[in-house]
Amino acid sequence: MSAVPSTVALPRRFGLRTQALGPLSTLARRRFQLTARTPRELVVPLLTPVMFALVIAPALRTALHTPASYESFVAIGTAGLLIPLNTMFAGIGVLVDRHEGAQRELLAAPIPRALLVLGNLLVALAVTGLQLAVLIGVALARGIHFDASTAGVGWFLAAAALFTIGMYGIAEILASRVPKQEEYIARVPAIAILPWFLAGSLFPITALPAALEWVARFLPLTHGLALMRYGLLGDGSGLHHIWRLSSTTASAGLSLAVIAAFALLLTFASIRVFTRSAIR
Repeated sequence: MSAVPSTVALPRRFGLRTQALGPLSTLARRRFQLTARTPRELVVPLLTPVMFALVIAPALRTALHTPASYESFVAIGTAGLLIPLNTMFAGIGVLVDRHEGAQRELLAAPIPRALLVLGNLLVALAVTGLQLAVLIGVALARGIHFDASTAGVGWFLAAAALFTIGMYGIAEILASRVPKQEEYIARVPAIAILPWFLAGSLFPITALPAALEWVARFLPLTHGLALMRYGLLGDGSGLHHIWRLSSTTASAGLSLAVIAAFALLLTFASIRVFTRSAIR
């Protein structure tokens, strides 16, 4: 009669993934300590979106004689400004770490280089999530109304998380390719701010000229904002403007697929670019 072994051999791939969790959590803690050393570093990126949600949205509503729902429309639109700005600022920290920090020592450690990118990504995702929660909380305190179901919150969180991941991929690529902080900062308005004006943040994309409306349909931010509004406001008009389908759920699924592809592509690209730049 054979004895039953006391341990079960785990697959080698599972073991490698488990071993990577320790270094990944350590790298994430290190990046968080560098990113949020003071409360100011968490609060400052919130100032512009909160200003839009609490001051500019009510002012536009009064000036344009729009209904009360316009305030919630703009409040969600400010998330489309907060996410790119926050992720691009996170990229500046990576650039500084490369020139003045301990990135050289980390590259010499016996860990996959992809973990450095993923550790930074986790922190950017967590900080952005915290700031989005504050933005929504401030909007609610201001009296801005949201009409979200459990499924709607799921749509919102999925869109916000995937768009944040994709935007951080862009920030990581720039941090690996751009040699100076000044050059990096000069690219921020074109990447983080210009698409915001075209993506239906303050008005539907159908208000744009026909050529720009077609450009807006290809922007990941357009899909992200349409999904966020569908999730928290139950408003599927943005999805209809993009896809022109009768089924709002099908349109939401297509837009989610677009943002997911954006996130995956940019994450893989950022890891590849970081790895190649580290070899030089």
